[in-house]
Amino acid sequence: MPIGASELEFELPGVADEVDRLLGGLNKSQLQAVTAKAGPLVVMAGAGSGKTRVLTRRIAYRIITGETDPGRVMALTFTRAAANELRIRLSRLGLRESIHAGTFHRLAMIQLRERWAERQVEPPRLIDNKTRFVSRLLGPRSNVNRRDLVAEIDWARARLVGPEHYGSAASEAGRKPPVSPTTMADILRRYQEAKKKKRVIDFDDLLLLAIRDLRGDVGYAEAIRWRYRHLYVDEFQDVNPLQFELLSEWRGGREDLFVVGDPNQAIYGWNGADPTLLARFAAREPTSTTIRLDDNYRSTPQILALAATMAESSMVANCGDGPAPEIHAHADDDGEARAIAKRAIEAHSGAGRWGDQAVLVRTNAQLAIIDSALREARVPTKLRSGSGPLSTPEVKRALERFTRPDASLPSELELLDDSLQTAREDENTTPADIERQANVAALSRLIHDYLNQDPTATPEGLADWIATLQATDVDVDTDAVELTTFHGAKGLEWPVVHIAGLEDGYVPIAYAKTAAQKAEERRLLYVAITRAEEELHLSWAANRTFADNTMARQASPFLAGLADSIQNQIPGQSRHVRAEVDWRAGLAEARSQIEASTDAPVVRLESPSNRAFIETAYKELWKWRNQKARAARANPRAMFDEDLLRRVAEAMPTTAAELVAVEGLSTIKIIRYGKEILERVNGIRSEHTD
Repeated sequence: MPIGASELEFELPGVADEVDRLLGGLNKSQLQAVTAKAGPLVVMAGAGSGKTRVLTRRIAYRIITGETDPGRVMALTFTRAAANELRIRLSRLGLRESIHAGTFHRLAMIQLRERWAERQVEPPRLIDNKTRFVSRLLGPRSNVNRRDLVAEIDWARARLVGPEHYGSAASEAGRKPPVSPTTMADILRRYQEAKKKKRVIDFDDLLLLAIRDLRGDVGYAEAIRWRYRHLYVDEFQDVNPLQFELLSEWRGGREDLFVVGDPNQAIYGWNGADPTLLARFAAREPTSTTIRLDDNYRSTPQILALAATMAESSMVANCGDGPAPEIHAHADDDGEARAIAKRAIEAHSGAGRWGDQAVLVRTNAQLAIIDSALREARVPTKLRSGSGPLSTPEVKRALERFTRPDASLPSELELLDDSLQTAREDENTTPADIERQANVAALSRLIHDYLNQDPTATPEGLADWIATLQATDVDVDTDAVELTTFHGAKGLEWPVVHIAGLEDGYVPIAYAKTAAQKAEERRLLYVAITRAEEELHLSWAANRTFADNTMARQASPFLAGLADSIQNQIPGQSRHVRAEVDWRAGLAEARSQIEASTDAPVVRLESPSNRAFIETAYKELWKWRNQKARAARANPRAMFDEDLLRRVAEAMPTTAAELVAVEGLSTIKIIRYGKEILERVNGIRSEHTD
């Protein structure tokens, strides 16, 4: 572990040992990245490897050593929060005021305003409400969701896709626009024409206009490139083609370019980002140097081993051992939420802070039931500003019907559930529609629960209760368990992380159809896993309620690999340990058990009513277990002992929820063998029914 892990604080210049102090505590790869000569240089920085630390110290080092004029540095990132963190880090190094640091849009805006002022051009007006502007293009009678259209326009602009190429580009990317591709192309064309006519621009136009000015005036371009001679880009895996074009113009072919990113954290392809710009950097830049930061200083070896099953990762843990991550199966989502609350309380009882924990889910709609269970257990919670299903526009619109003074809550709830059912049956549903329906279904579920507790509830009472759930007056520093989505968790970390809802349809999300979309879903789970520092819990539910509809669920297909990874972390049960110890010690006995018997032992049952079925089920499961053990060269009883097989046979499980309820059947066994067990039990049941 490098010494001096905290950021150094000193003022420049005037300190004799500035360089030594700046480089102190860096490992070999970090030191190489900070001190390497001017680029092009790409740093592949895995999760928890000190990416921002390296970026800011490289800037400081090159200024201290005279390689860089601080006023000629441009440091780019993608969100205001990330840009603010960058400025804070630079400020600690005494550099904040002189360096141009910010988002692509902010720095493009600064460039344009200066250009317009120099030329005495009245700046165009920035569109204050893009959704409203697009609505005017459609007319009042259109039932197309405007926000979906805006999202599709933004995707096309980010990918530099014009109206004439929209259809082919959308098809290749697996997009499902809210209107036909032909209509979408026409809307793109009319959108551009309307902006030009009204002399207004959107945020993407800031980048396009900055590119136009640089390409259209050689002298102006050289002046800008002289000002910004040293370029740094954080989170390069999130760059989209439009941003890359502007970066290329700012650069002007010069060598001094430093980019840092992680291909395994590329999770914004749906929004226009192109992760291949990072992955193919070295091929595109033959003179470039690539440095890898593979030392992780955040997570335990157990958590990193789990993360490695989701992405090709060579990360090496520099933290001490921790507990093996745990997978928890639950009969339903209520049970899952209550169990998360219980585990959160147990983790907090070890003298930890509530703020040391987070619950991560794939979609906003999943947060409501978990938030409710935590609050009921008196666990303080906080949601990121604007997150959670109750803060969405569709939920606010739905609530208006319930909070009218004369509203009949049961009647309104029935109408809402009917509309959700109709929406689910619509074959033209887009991914954005699915997200909105899930948010409204979460509201329906909450109202059902509320009316079950108080059948005489009034609209006023419901409004007060919802307002309590929506309360967002929790300060960012308040000690509370944080609830957020996988996307919202990026860049954050907690000692204890609970990842919930690991079911097929959520992880991966149901509308991930193409190979690229499925690969991004794997990376998204990788990001979620690597938020954990010490303790990690993963859970799923065999039944989940959407509005008033309860649906059977299957464990995420990713869980099988995760379960195997966890199994290998348990002392004495690792595959490698078993191969050297357990298997050699028990092989002769295992073979004799399998080969000496052709029939399973007789099952003694207290209840004769189902004797024939249970005895048949037990024998079939016994044979199946022995076949699996023989193939794995393992002791059959190490897989399933006879008592556990008997409990499974007597339970006669036909669904995942019933399988979860079998006493002593571990979650890992359910994930690895559950599907095969259910197939056999259901097959036997079918034969007996016939």
